[in-house]
Amino acid sequence: MEKPLIPLNEKERLAALREYHILDSEAGKEFDDITQLASEICQTPISLITLIDDQRQLFKAGTDLRGNELPRDLAFCSHAINHPLDPFIIEDMRADQRFADHPLVTGDPHVVFYTGIPLTNPEGYPLGTLCVLDKKPKKLTDGQIRSLQILAKQVIQLFELRKANFRLKAMKESLETRNEELQQFAYVVSHDIKSPLSSIVLSSEMLRENFGDTIDEGNDQLLNVLNRASYKIRNLVDGILAYYRAEQALSEGAESFLLTPFLHSIIELLRLNPGTDIRLPEEGASLYMNKTALEQILVNLLQNALKYTDKQTPRIDIRFSEDEINYYFIVTDDGRGISPDEQEKIFELFTTLGIRDRFGTQGTGIGLSTVKKLVEKMEGKIKVRSTPGKGSEFSFHIKKDTSQPSFQAG
Repeated sequence: MEKPLIPLNEKERLAALREYHILDSEAGKEFDDITQLASEICQTPISLITLIDDQRQLFKAGTDLRGNELPRDLAFCSHAINHPLDPFIIEDMRADQRFADHPLVTGDPHVVFYTGIPLTNPEGYPLGTLCVLDKKPKKLTDGQIRSLQILAKQVIQLFELRKANFRLKAMKESLETRNEELQQFAYVVSHDIKSPLSSIVLSSEMLRENFGDTIDEGNDQLLNVLNRASYKIRNLVDGILAYYRAEQALSEGAESFLLTPFLHSIIELLRLNPGTDIRLPEEGASLYMNKTALEQILVNLLQNALKYTDKQTPRIDIRFSEDEINYYFIVTDDGRGISPDEQEKIFELFTTLGIRDRFGTQGTGIGLSTVKKLVEKMEGKIKVRSTPGKGSEFSFHIKKDTSQPSFQAG
C-alpha cells in the first residue's frame, strides 16, 4: 500500500479548511442530498463528502466506511487532494499496485472502484473530496464525471456560505460588545460632564443673583453666553444617552397596556404650559408592544412639537389606528413647519436645521434620529409631511407583536 503524499501547501490548506468551522460539525441535509444524488448518477452504493484534516479523513455526509472517520494514511481521498483540479479515478484497485494490498480493498468493505472529485475552494486549496465507491470495477462516462464536478462545486458553495455566516456572526458579536462598551463609556462620560456643568450653571445663576445690579452689560452678556453653552452641552449629553438607551428599551420586550392612560402619563411627564391643546384618540384602544420604546418615540415627537412652535397656545393632535399587522400613529402640530428640502435631513444623527427653539436653544440632531431608529427596529417606518408656517405631521407604524394576545380591559 502506497502512503499518500503531503501537499506542498499543507499548512495553508489546513488553515483554509479550519476557516469553514465544519470539521466536527453536524452534517446538514443539503450535504446528504448531494451524496445521494451522486450515487444515483453514478449507480454506486457508496458516495461520500470527505474532509482531510492533518491526521484524519472525516466523512461529512453519505454512507460511511468504518465509523465517521479514517486515519489519513488509509484515505483514498488523501491521494485525490494531490490533484486539486482533476478527478482521481481508480477503476479497479485490485489491479493498481498502489492500492492492491490496501486493507479496505482486501478486507471489508472490499472497495474496488473509486472516483474522487477534489473539493477545491476559490483560493485553490483542496479541502477533501466528493467521491463515489463500488465493490466492483466500473468506468464512469464523461457525463457522469461532469455531473460529479458540478455537485462538488455546489458543496464548495455551501462551505463558502457557512464561512460567510460565521464571519457575520462574529462581526455581530463584536459590534454588540463594542456597542455595550460605548454605552458604558457614554454613561461614565455623561456623569463626568454633567456634574461640572451643573456647577457652572449654578455658579452663573448665583453670580447674577448676588451681583445683578452691579454687573455691567458686557459681563451680563458673557454670563448669558456661558449659560447657553452649558445648556447646549447638557442637552447634547442627554440626547446621546437617550440614543443609546434606545437599544436598551428595545430589549425590554412587549407588554399589554391601554393607550389613553399611557398617553396621559406622557402628558404629565411633559409638564405642559397652561393653554396647550393636546387632542387624544378615542378611549378604549389596547396595545401589546414595547411600551418603553413607544414612550421614547412619542416623548421626542411631542417635545419637538412644543419646542418649535410659534404659537402661545400650541395645538397637537395624536391619532391612532390599527389593522391585523400594524399599529399606526400620527402626531400633528400647528408649529413653524419644515421646508421640503430639509424634511429628510431631520432624521439624520447630529444633523440640525440651524434654528433655535422657543427657549433660544439650538437642537442636537439626536431626538428624531432616535425616533427613526426605534421605529425601524420594530419593523416600522416613519415619515413627515410639513408646510412652513402651517405645522408638521409625523406618521409612523410599528409591526404588532403576535407572541401574546392583545390586552383586554376588564
